[in-house]
Amino acid sequence: MNRELIVRSGPDAVDFALLKDGKLIELHKEEDNNNFSVGDIFLAKIRKPVTGLNAAFVNVGYEKDAFLHYHDLGPQLSSMLKFIKKARTGRLKDFSLKDFPFEKDIDKNGSINEVIKANQSLLVQIVKEPISTKGPRISSELSLAGRYLVMVPFSDRVSVSQKIGTKEEKNRLIRLVKSIKPKGFGVIIRTVAEGKKVAELDKDLQNLMSKWTTMCKKLHRADHPSKVLVEVNRASSFLRDVFNDSFAGIHVDDEVLHDQIKDYLSEIAPKKESIVKLYTGSAPIFEKFGIERQIKTSFGRTASMSKGAYLIIEHTEALHVIDVNSGNRSNKAKNQEDTALEVNLLAATEIARQLRLRDMGGIIVIDFIDMTKGDHRRKLFDHLREEMKDDRAKHKILPPSKFGLVQITRQRVRPEMKIKTSEENPNVTGAEVEAPIVLIDKIQVDLERILNGNNKQKGIELNTHPFIAAYLTKGFPSIRSKWFKTYKKWIKVQPRDAYKYLEYHFKDKEGKIIR
Repeated sequence: MNRELIVRSGPDAVDFALLKDGKLIELHKEEDNNNFSVGDIFLAKIRKPVTGLNAAFVNVGYEKDAFLHYHDLGPQLSSMLKFIKKARTGRLKDFSLKDFPFEKDIDKNGSINEVIKANQSLLVQIVKEPISTKGPRISSELSLAGRYLVMVPFSDRVSVSQKIGTKEEKNRLIRLVKSIKPKGFGVIIRTVAEGKKVAELDKDLQNLMSKWTTMCKKLHRADHPSKVLVEVNRASSFLRDVFNDSFAGIHVDDEVLHDQIKDYLSEIAPKKESIVKLYTGSAPIFEKFGIERQIKTSFGRTASMSKGAYLIIEHTEALHVIDVNSGNRSNKAKNQEDTALEVNLLAATEIARQLRLRDMGGIIVIDFIDMTKGDHRRKLFDHLREEMKDDRAKHKILPPSKFGLVQITRQRVRPEMKIKTSEENPNVTGAEVEAPIVLIDKIQVDLERILNGNNKQKGIELNTHPFIAAYLTKGFPSIRSKWFKTYKKWIKVQPRDAYKYLEYHFKDKEGKIIR
């Protein structure tokens, strides 16, 4: 399994495309004007506590106040408020917390009015970016993320990622971290720390301590609200979270970004520094690596899969709904139950990809093809969980219900990635149609369905608009010649001037439309 990161720099934003064996699995956009990124820490002021919600609205400088629930205050809130007050007045010079007297933990089932009041200063961290009409979601339980460790001020707890394989390795890492951990700080050991030596962990921890000290120095006479700690640039934070030995290449089309990524990689993985390449080709970088085409064909209402199957993805205010369709596919060698299982397994793989690609969050309901055998339903459930194992967003998957529905909840911390796949319709002024590249994908799905239904079908002819016909037949190798190589069938493409731009029909040798 090879992974590649393709970075496209634009005047207002930077796009990151993560490929797995050449297939697009994640797409992120970092805009220059995003002042409320996940991980940023603000010195903010409490606007007003709301007893009915057991929460408070906090002014962080966004047009809408940020939302802070009681459960996001953190048990050591009293200690933090005392620390902030001393740091703001300049009475505190040592920010290490080793001699700082901690206060008693707040009651985990308490009331917001008992612990904070209006106009109080508070350090808060963005945990969910502004989405739609809502302001940011924040927490006062701060965490500073490094490559191997996450440092939590005002805590003494050491915990370890559940994804680390053996109990022996977990115990080894906990023992090492406890030996180097500064007093007054908790530590979460990340998955990538597996197998690392104490020197590497200590270096990471010292970097985080340096960040903490720099942030605390800004508190003295700081305005309200003000950003006191900026999450590292998106390229570095993305690499910090996803980079591993399976990366085969990082391609960047901007020299400054290239140097930043190379410098960061030289710190976290010096042996992999050579995989960072500056792209200088004449074609746009997303075009060169086939990403533009994958974006066009992956973000529409319909997502096609191999063997003629496809997904229908609908979005509502309350949830996302995904319908799995076999495309009227039949296979004489297998019964209907086995065919349903095969299509469902394909769909589970594509759904896991689509959730990451679009960064869909909230409630997702999937209507798989009905299966009567219990072991088939279990196999589907296990396969879906396995496919979603690499998803960094917190998620929970419920087993198939009696109606064959699978429910997923997936954390969303940024606005959903939405890509427009329609273009101006040349036939109707002011109207839009799906992009031609999406149409080509649909044509191929229909062709697969026809051939799977009857592979002996002879004299297949495709009638379509002259623009589309030219797109299918021109160049070497043309799309039509690729079809011949794949299906061992020559498809005659006949341009029809009377057809609308995206109209097409498959016909048999007698000229009848194949349904």
